[in-house]
Amino acid sequence: MNKTFTFLALAGALALVALVLGMPRVVSPPPPPTPHIATPVPPTPPPPPTPPASASNGSLTMTSRLSHPYITPGSTDEFVTVDVTGAEVPGSRRSAVNLALVIDRSGSMSGYKLAQAKQAARHLVGLMREEDRLAIVHYGSDVKSLPSMPATASNRARMLEYIEGIWDEGGTNISAGLTTGQHQVNTARSQYQVNRIILISDGQPTEGVTDEERLKRVVKDIRAEGVTVSSLGVGTDFNEDLMQAFAEYGAGAYGFLEDAARLANIFQKDLQQATTQVARNVELSFELPAGVTLGEVLGYRAHQAGSTVRVAMPDFSAGQTERVVARVTVRGAAVGQAVSVTGLKLAYTDLLKNGTVESAASLSAMVTDRHEEVAARQDKEATVFAVRARSAANLQKAAEALKVGRRDEARQLIQQNQVMFNEAASVAGAPAVAADMAEQQAAYEEYEQAQSAEQVNTAVKKSKAKALKDFGRLGSTY
Repeated sequence: MNKTFTFLALAGALALVALVLGMPRVVSPPPPPTPHIATPVPPTPPPPPTPPASASNGSLTMTSRLSHPYITPGSTDEFVTVDVTGAEVPGSRRSAVNLALVIDRSGSMSGYKLAQAKQAARHLVGLMREEDRLAIVHYGSDVKSLPSMPATASNRARMLEYIEGIWDEGGTNISAGLTTGQHQVNTARSQYQVNRIILISDGQPTEGVTDEERLKRVVKDIRAEGVTVSSLGVGTDFNEDLMQAFAEYGAGAYGFLEDAARLANIFQKDLQQATTQVARNVELSFELPAGVTLGEVLGYRAHQAGSTVRVAMPDFSAGQTERVVARVTVRGAAVGQAVSVTGLKLAYTDLLKNGTVESAASLSAMVTDRHEEVAARQDKEATVFAVRARSAANLQKAAEALKVGRRDEARQLIQQNQVMFNEAASVAGAPAVAADMAEQQAAYEEYEQAQSAEQVNTAVKKSKAKALKDFGRLGSTY
């Protein structure tokens, strides 16, 4: 029995093994291959437009920007703004100056104005150092002068005594006063880096050269010899356009002084600017590529030859900033492409390096068909600068309209400015133009209140001086 059981158990085990070994194996099929999904490659973005850029190889820094870094296809007006700033020179001793002070002593200067001019001249003498030179010239119908001399203690005493003897008489012979000042500066011009004439007048030229173009030529000739001319108008009777032209052609500063009591401070400011000069013979040029045309350079005399536009700028003192705003028309190319707007070059005589220096930059814009992108990318600062310069042109026209009695036209021009600044506020924010809006309102109210000839003349001269600053003549307008 035991054998039988053992046999049967062994037989059953063999049968079970045979059954298991004989069964087909279930093999799991391999997973289906994962389909290849290519990772999308984003398109290469086009190069961005030129950001606001600074360039400096010497004592001047040039910072340029576009009002619209993004433009649409077709023709677009662009505003190019260029700030030029003189280097700060902390702790440096001011340069010696060779100066001629030219004072109008015609009959219209009698009394208070001449007394203040003489007081200002005494103040200027007190600012002189022994290494400086000063000539004092005064003119009516004729010209008298104390020759240029070093500002030693004994000579300063002579200068003060000479000032006391100036009395009003005669007409207004500006040309003779300027040429005499030129002669006095020229006696020592080669010994100085800084040579300057400060002209003060309260009236129209009535004797000598009276033709405005010939008078401007006198100043151009003075400047060609390396002498700077600053012009200060006192009162309300002088020709502000002519005096402004003297400063522009003379590469100096212009000031309107309703009150002659401010003369002493202005003399001090002009002397400080003269004796901290860092650059002269400054010229900014725009190179316009194909497809770009010049509309205007706002507030400056520009000379175009072919594709090059040149703008003469004043001499620069340490820390002085001047701004140039130009309107150009740009034809956009294909969407997504960058278009060159202008090349810029700043050339000048660097008084710190004692040599000629050039700085260069270029500006380009991106073409897009998305108008919302154009608006979103608009440069806020450049937009305000451009509107400020455009408003200055209107303010000049408004002043001329007021001068000849066209009050309605003057009002409309100032109202146009208010509209432009409101539009700029939508881009740059109301605080960015709050002061501009207040100044436009003040001008409007002053025009409304100006009834007498003197009040009209004052409003006209104030508006034209403000326009110079709004054009960008920030450091060369007192």
